[in-house]
Amino acid sequence: MQYTSLLAALLLYFTFSASAQQNYPAPAEGTYLTRNFIFESGEKLDSLRLHYYTLGAPQKDKNGVVKNAVLILHGTSSAARNFLSPQFAGQLFGPGQLLDAAKYFIILADGIGHGKSSRPSDGLRMQFPKYTYNDMVKAQHLLLTQHLDVNHLRLILGTSMGAMHAWVWGYTWPGFTDALMPLASAPAEIAGRNRMMRKMAIDLIEMDPAWNHGNYTSQPVMGLAGATSSFFFMNSSPLHLQESAPTREQADVMAAKIREGNLRSLDANDVIYALEASRNYNPAPYLSKIKATVFAVNSADDEINPPELGIMEREIKKVPKGRYILLPLTARTSGHGTNSMPAVWNNYLQELLQLTQQ
Repeated sequence: MQYTSLLAALLLYFTFSASAQQNYPAPAEGTYLTRNFIFESGEKLDSLRLHYYTLGAPQKDKNGVVKNAVLILHGTSSAARNFLSPQFAGQLFGPGQLLDAAKYFIILADGIGHGKSSRPSDGLRMQFPKYTYNDMVKAQHLLLTQHLDVNHLRLILGTSMGAMHAWVWGYTWPGFTDALMPLASAPAEIAGRNRMMRKMAIDLIEMDPAWNHGNYTSQPVMGLAGATSSFFFMNSSPLHLQESAPTREQADVMAAKIREGNLRSLDANDVIYALEASRNYNPAPYLSKIKATVFAVNSADDEINPPELGIMEREIKKVPKGRYILLPLTARTSGHGTNSMPAVWNNYLQELLQLTQQ
């Protein structure tokens, strides 16, 4: 079992087996180096590395417009490779499935600071530019338009942080995509408990003496373990955890696996940057600019985006072609991690694709 995402892969009932038989084409892996990238902060990198996978091939109409490209965006401290799992790709990319790779050109991009794209742990540590969601979306746009020759998207589908990127895409380039499907998000400033949780996690890492202002020689175990523990409660599903660990002994074993997996796969500085990247995210004032058809999907048991806040009901009214879908708590939902379970929400994806078909 892999634990590669602070915001999603803590859900223990998601497993990835590299040996599992896949029903979709092998992805092509690539890297794009964009020169002199200027960040929202004014900082600059002479060379910014953007890593990605693609499946399928682009198809253009007689005017040279790409008609079948789909951009799929991952969550905080996750990576594009996590979409290449039986639970995700195996449900979507195979023959006859909703995003059949023989029909669509699927792009899985690592965001700045994540996966194999440029990130603080490459060597700059806390001197790495203080990137934001706007920077991440800007880089994704460059990857598509300057490197992959994609001038139009059929769909942007994002999970968690990737869902928030989808909102930013929607108002930054209103005519670029036909459809948006943000999964597990809110199109408003990150505040309240959500922001407090992020700030507390950052503080726990930085209060660990071993962090040493980001200049550690080995991971600051105490701070990193504390930070990921705080996120565990927001990302997990009590119902499924109770079913998965119905005894004290089983719960203790599972907790140890979570801690060990996080310490093995996460870098403290990368986590700080990833959490802080959301600091000025706030699509609310710009939602009326979105031209794409939007299906915003959340789940009732999502502790990061709890429905009782009423944010989505309020903000979706600003989106000209927007719809809010709240998945009820069932034995199939898994809290925040439901965002990566197409088997739960693919009927809405099907409806969205049909509605926006040209």
